[in-house]
Amino acid sequence: MLPPIEFQKPLISAEQLEARVASLAEEIRADYAEAVLPISVIVVLKGACFFAIDLLKKLDLPCRMDFLQASSYSGMGSTGEVRLHSDITLPVAGTDVLLIEDIVDTGLTASWLAQHLTSHRPATVRLCTLLDKPSARRIAVRIDYIGFTVPEAFVLGYGLDYDEGYRNLPAIYTVG
Repeated sequence: MLPPIEFQKPLISAEQLEARVASLAEEIRADYAEAVLPISVIVVLKGACFFAIDLLKKLDLPCRMDFLQASSYSGMGSTGEVRLHSDITLPVAGTDVLLIEDIVDTGLTASWLAQHLTSHRPATVRLCTLLDKPSARRIAVRIDYIGFTVPEAFVLGYGLDYDEGYRNLPAIYTVG
């Protein structure tokens, strides 16, 4: 059973999400216009799935897609430790990697994943996140594409969860 959650109007509406995803696709397309090889798109499970699928449908570039799963959260708080649950299977050496995250808050997971992917010897690694929460940052991380900057609050919907629930909400809400 899902824990009951109180939320009001969306922090970011479905319409705002759709518009920003389209503009992010344009930014990414422009940056990779001269790429010779297909882009290796790496999606961080599970939270970034909704965002990544919508983004890739609008990204008119040759892409290969793979997934990895990592976590540093339990419930509503960061554990401070990154755990890799499943790794990529796609060889990315020599390719341009686009890492897609749902949210960058402390920066621990995003930084760790960027370093981990760099160990696979890609040509480049760029980070695209739907949400950026700089007020929670504990470690500096370079973000190449940001959908929205959000305040210090727990957010859910559009892939982001609370105890594996509420991912399917069409907008993003704050809890509380």
